[in-house]
Amino acid sequence: MTGGDERATRVAVVGGGAVGVTAAYDLARRGASVVVYEKDEIAGGSTGRAAGVLYDAFASPEDARVGDRAMARFREFSGEGDFEFRENPYVWFAHEGDERRAAAIREQVPRMRDAGRAVAIADPEDLRERFPAADWSDAGVAAVAENAGHTDSESYARLLARKAEEAGAEIRTDTEVRLDADDRRVRPVGEEDASESFDAILVAAGAHTKRLLAIAGIPVALKPYRVQALTAGFDAERRADLPMCYDATAGYYLRPHPEGLLAGDGTEEVESDPDDWTRDADREFCEMTCERLGRRLGEFGAVREAWAGLCVATPDRDPLLGELRDGLFVAAGWQGHGFMRSPALGEAAAEAVLGENPLPEFAPTRFDGDEEFEVVEGMTVE
Repeated sequence: MTGGDERATRVAVVGGGAVGVTAAYDLARRGASVVVYEKDEIAGGSTGRAAGVLYDAFASPEDARVGDRAMARFREFSGEGDFEFRENPYVWFAHEGDERRAAAIREQVPRMRDAGRAVAIADPEDLRERFPAADWSDAGVAAVAENAGHTDSESYARLLARKAEEAGAEIRTDTEVRLDADDRRVRPVGEEDASESFDAILVAAGAHTKRLLAIAGIPVALKPYRVQALTAGFDAERRADLPMCYDATAGYYLRPHPEGLLAGDGTEEVESDPDDWTRDADREFCEMTCERLGRRLGEFGAVREAWAGLCVATPDRDPLLGELRDGLFVAAGWQGHGFMRSPALGEAAAEAVLGENPLPEFAPTRFDGDEEFEVVEGMTVE
């Protein structure tokens, strides 16, 4: 299905993560008949392991536009069910003496402001006064994004799945599928005679997107890679003075969490097997992160949970979003920024299926699918 005047009436969405269920909701509320296929449970993949860091601090016009729309929708949905968006500024900084990343931050901020983002350079004294819970003595150059916050990723996905069903979508969990892209058919694994025909298929299967399409004979330029995070105790009064922050020099982030704080890093810049990877965090990651938290925050509580998840890289670090072949659409390759932008990306994926072209910059056809490229950590400042 192509052409701006055509509308898909029956759509399969493969993937029950944040982007997939958002797309299902937006498709259903615009009149499409939607079936969501999820091999596990809603938010059972990368969405359920996401850090829940949310901001719109992007410099390119298309990224800033997506970020702005995502933040607006997070606020719009907040308060429905158990989903809550919590306002919290986002600080990213380079250490004193890290001239390369300091220069990158100085270059980013004016471009972000030109794109309409509420960001500003802050010096260490500004940070100490505003966010006394952290030690900023090593910060050389920093910036603060005001349109930011955090949330629980699973609660968002559950809410949008419910809203999709209320709008008329059918959600089938515990249903792994195979695709026939030429005939636009979807078949549950192990059910040879149960394939169904659709006007369009949207593949939003996260780390499994590449493999699912490869089985159908379609190469895409995607590489899953492993990341890690943990939660730890932190005093509630001090937590009120803690922003979300990213230490660009050391390469880790942290944010307040209802039970203390959440911190992440541990990116493995190699391709992972989406069916064979370690879901628990490495001991080395936990030890290093605790050392970093001690230097940044002083006293904090014991580690409560530590886990790993999968992100997906592309050659240019921009997503693949749009029509890949006639009637076959893809939404993947978020470089660790997928959940953060899922309300907008899912909406854009739905618009693409309905014959619109909201984000031509992310067209998946810009790659042949056999490109060689290195995995680069998504939050890198350079």
